[in-house]
Parts: sequence; C-alpha cells; structure tokens
Amino acid sequence: MARAALRTDMYRLLESALLDCNITEELRECFHDRGDGGVTLVRPVDRLPKTLLLNAFIPRLNDLLDEHAATFPDRAFRLRVAIHSGEVLSDENGIFGEDVDITFRLLNAPELKRRLRQTAASLVLAVSDDIYRSVVRHGYAGIDGRTFEPIIDLEIADRPYRGWVQVPAEALASRALHRIDRMPEPA
Repeated sequence: MARAALRTDMYRLLESALLDCNITEELRECFHDRGDGGVTLVRPVDRLPKTLLLNAFIPRLNDLLDEHAATFPDRAFRLRVAIHSGEVLSDENGIFGEDVDITFRLLNAPELKRRLRQTAASLVLAVSDDIYRSVVRHGYAGIDGRTFEPIIDLEIADRPYRGWVQVPAEALASRALHRIDRMPEPA
C-alpha cells in the first residue's frame, strides 16, 4: 500500500512539474511505467526547447519534491533523473533504441546512484554529453555549466559515452552564494 502511494505521488508530481512548465500532453507521450520509476518522452518541437527542461522543469520538479517531503514526511522520496535526446523507436512492447539505452544507462549509472547517496537533496540529474555540449555548456539563462560534473563513463555498443551530473538544489545554493559575493559593499 505504501509503495502504491509513493507511485501515485511520483506520477502526480511529474505531471504537475510538466504542466507548470507548459509541457502539455500534446508536447509529450504518455508516461511509460518502469516499476519503480517512469519515462516521459518529450516531442522535439519549437515550443519546447531543451533549455526549458533544464532551466524550468528540473527546478520545478525539485521544488515539488521538497514541498511534498515537507507536507508528507512519511511519503517523502527522492529521484534520479536522466535527460538525453535522440531517436526513439516503439512497438507493441514499448520503447527501444540506442538513445533509450543511453538514457537508462545514465539513470542507472553507479556514479549517479552514489551522488544521490552523498546528498540530502531530493533530486540528482544526469545529462548526456550530447545535452551538455548542445545546451549546458553554452550558458543559457538559468543553466550554470559549472555545476555539472563529468563523472559518468559508459560504454554502449563498444562506444564510450560520458554523462554529466548535477544536484539542482546544490546548484541553486551555489548561485545564491555567488550573487551574495557579487553584491556591492554598503557605502
């Protein structure tokens, strides 16, 4: 029964975070259940740039997880999240393809699990090297590349893949400290 409540809460928070960022049902697929987690496929459309996932959706999901934990401490949970882009195939048995494999390998990387154990934060994020190179490193508003660590190294189909990890709550705290450091001295 407790597992069912956590599952319901997880999907409710994911849905809320998506909708709060205007990532509506016509911009994404329905959730694909994975037992103790879920997958959301977002369609590549002009109304939904990748930056929105990083500078709006992830912070909002993190905030919702924190609010949920404060309101329902007995049902608090934490999440590992992975973001990658690419081609996804599907058939009557579900989704598949190399880019799906990369995403799940990032999500299940021991380094990401270790990073979650090392923090009290509600969420840890892994992004693929493709996302890091095409979005994160360019310094778009609300995305600080300095808060991402290249700590995941994978091999898929005899090819190396790197994953970058961020703890959004720690990144937010770092930005706040950076702003305080830059404030002028009172006259």
